[in-house]
Amino acid sequence: MVSLLAVPWFVLETTGSAVLTGLASFATTFPTIISAAFGSSLVDRLGFRAASVWSDLISGVIVLAVPALFLTTGLSYPLLLVLLFLRWLTTTPGETARKAMLPDLAEGAGVRIERAAAAYDGVSRGATMVSAPLAGVLILWIGPSTLLFVDGVTFLLSALLVGTGVSRVARSGRESDGYLNDLRAGMVFLWRDRLQLSATGMIVIVNLLDTGVTQVLLALYARDVAADPRAFGLLTGVLGAGAVAGTIVYGAAGGRLPMRLTYGLCFLLAGVPRVLVLALGAPFPLALAVTMLSGFAAGAINPILGILQYDRIPVPLRARVIGTMTAAAYVGMPVGGLLAGSLSALAGLHVTLLAFTGVYLVISVPPFVFRSWRELDQPHPAGV
Repeated sequence: MVSLLAVPWFVLETTGSAVLTGLASFATTFPTIISAAFGSSLVDRLGFRAASVWSDLISGVIVLAVPALFLTTGLSYPLLLVLLFLRWLTTTPGETARKAMLPDLAEGAGVRIERAAAAYDGVSRGATMVSAPLAGVLILWIGPSTLLFVDGVTFLLSALLVGTGVSRVARSGRESDGYLNDLRAGMVFLWRDRLQLSATGMIVIVNLLDTGVTQVLLALYARDVAADPRAFGLLTGVLGAGAVAGTIVYGAAGGRLPMRLTYGLCFLLAGVPRVLVLALGAPFPLALAVTMLSGFAAGAINPILGILQYDRIPVPLRARVIGTMTAAAYVGMPVGGLLAGSLSALAGLHVTLLAFTGVYLVISVPPFVFRSWRELDQPHPAGV
């Protein structure tokens, strides 16, 4: 989250261009598609814990290189794009590995998967809640380049925590058939499971929109409307705060809620209100309140998706299918930053926010109308 705030502001500060900020967003999102598509086979070969540790170590070194070069020999914009590309190329295998090991760790700890999935997502949301407003303040205090030093160190700490504090988890038990065959196996499984295919399609679009909002539109809003980078951090932070609360509530009560209706309503509320309130030019305190409400709704989305994956994906295919779904979910993200930056430059921030609101609304429809979503209330055991 520190990177997601510091890098757009760094680019805006050094170039003053919304289009170049969108291009930097492209460089941070496009490699995740490649990495997620082909990295799951590497995760299987290395093992879940080792893949997580190596991913964080390499990512941390690359992040540290950005401010180090900027403050010493100089950092050109093309070189920044290359470093951003490499940094996100190495990050996704670690995320896949940590998600794939969660069911086994939960079983070993005697924790229900609903509670474990909610806790896993809640920690991520909590990091957003804390780091986003903190990053907004630190951008003013120490500058975005120095802030990236802090971000690089956090990757190294993550590698240390996972390497020394997480039990070794057995590998999938299935040997790799090669990168292309592994990718094909994941795609075939996903294509046959229409519920997960529909859910992935929704996430493709919403990730596209969220990338444009988070990495471009909020930065432009903070600069052009609020005239304060702390607004960027506060909006992102209260979204995370609401999501933490929503995740906690779902972890406690999710087993008693209808999954399809819960998912559909939360998906709708997570996207539409927080962008619409900015488009309508509401007072900033009201924008913060609505954003927190949207975050609360978003808190249930990832745990439900996680439960859906763990219930329906056989263990030997877990890393490969999750990697395939991650790659598919990320495919629109590079377009989101470019679209937000380009449309803002052509039509203005207000029109862009309204356009994004409309798409958020349309993409929230499937759980309410598609028959395949009825299966969400009747999860199948993995392997069926």
